[in-house]
Amino acid sequence: MTSASAAGAPPTPAAPKSRKSVTGTRKTVAALFLLPALVLLGALVVYPIGYSVVRSFYNQSGDGFAGFDNYQALFTDDGIRTALKNNIIWVVFAPTVATALGLIFAVLTERVRWGTAFKLVVFMPMAISMLAAGIIFRLVYDQDPDKGVANAVWVGIHDTFAEASAFPKAHPGRESPLVAQGGAFITKATVNTGDTVTLPLVGVAPDQMPDDAKPAAAPQADPGKISGTTWQDFTRGKGVGTLGAPDASEFGYPGMKIEAVKDGKVVESTKAADDGTFTLSSKADGAQLRLPASNFKEAYNGVDWLGPSLVTPAIIGSYIWMWAGFAMVLIAAGLAGVPRELLEAARVDGASEWQVFRRVTVPLLAPVLAVVTVTLMINVLKIFDLVFIIAPGSSQDDANVLALELYRKGFSEDQPGIASAISVFLLLLVIPVMWFNIRRLRREVRR
Repeated sequence: MTSASAAGAPPTPAAPKSRKSVTGTRKTVAALFLLPALVLLGALVVYPIGYSVVRSFYNQSGDGFAGFDNYQALFTDDGIRTALKNNIIWVVFAPTVATALGLIFAVLTERVRWGTAFKLVVFMPMAISMLAAGIIFRLVYDQDPDKGVANAVWVGIHDTFAEASAFPKAHPGRESPLVAQGGAFITKATVNTGDTVTLPLVGVAPDQMPDDAKPAAAPQADPGKISGTTWQDFTRGKGVGTLGAPDASEFGYPGMKIEAVKDGKVVESTKAADDGTFTLSSKADGAQLRLPASNFKEAYNGVDWLGPSLVTPAIIGSYIWMWAGFAMVLIAAGLAGVPRELLEAARVDGASEWQVFRRVTVPLLAPVLAVVTVTLMINVLKIFDLVFIIAPGSSQDDANVLALELYRKGFSEDQPGIASAISVFLLLLVIPVMWFNIRRLRREVRR
């Protein structure tokens, strides 16, 4: 035994061991496992961001330093300013409406048996890609009512209250007794009782004649009345048929309105029968006969959903269709955690359902509503697919957003400097929103 040991000196401390995490994994091992992910993160996120920042200060060729010229273009280029304006509209309306609908769906479906099935149907669009949703809504918003669902419904509602004319293309032919008067047609001469009048028209394709049209009949004279016929004075084939007189293959204009006009006032009116014949009483003696413009009103073709004025709201509608289900599911999860005692206490105190919803449910769900709204704001700031697919070329400039303008500047117009500046600007817009969302989530975790 040495003298040091005999003197009771403390033993030499052992070398410190490598610290382990709570899961028992050494830090070096953890770092090795994280290294591939960190390399990918740097290659796919950090490097592109850094390169975009640097590239945004160079000119189109990338050889010369442009300073802040590319950033100045963000506020002077008409296309970028339109995109910025549309992005503001997107950020204000799309998240708000989607969150509001999600809240309504979550609250209303809580008390019904088929609530789960309804939530499944509403959430289902989330399973569809933006590309597929864009193609779907490009068809939904088609101008032709025979193709576009939106206009088919809109035209159906319109025609229920204001039926379109069956003869929008009808007009007088050769040697016609009718002359144009604005959008109407009127006889050149006056008519008298006992007369028979022919009002021939052309311009309606045979396959577009009304289903109730019958072969035109010649008018029969009546001593105390004025009789007439209005019909399609056209027979297929060269030199076939008699001009100005009904032929066997020609059809009358059923429902055509005829007015008797004296001194600019309508003294009598009637409608043609299925064979085009009509009769006016002696009140029409000495009057001119007029086919009013309502007979030739163009068929209502619906709303130009993808026109310059409505294209952005229409695309926002398609986005809400996709993301309202996302908002509903998150809000429903938050609603499940609301203490039912508070709701019942409010009802016992005499609060109506609307008051319970407005003063109890919504305040308790405020953190969830904020998270959903902020998440959707981040999402709409980078919206690209729906605008690119749905907006036709004629109105794509009017529907332009920053992400689409970035693509156009970078690939179509070969201006990578400005495209990089747009990408940096978008990043700067997203950072405050992300910071707010992360801060709120951390606050919720502390609770």
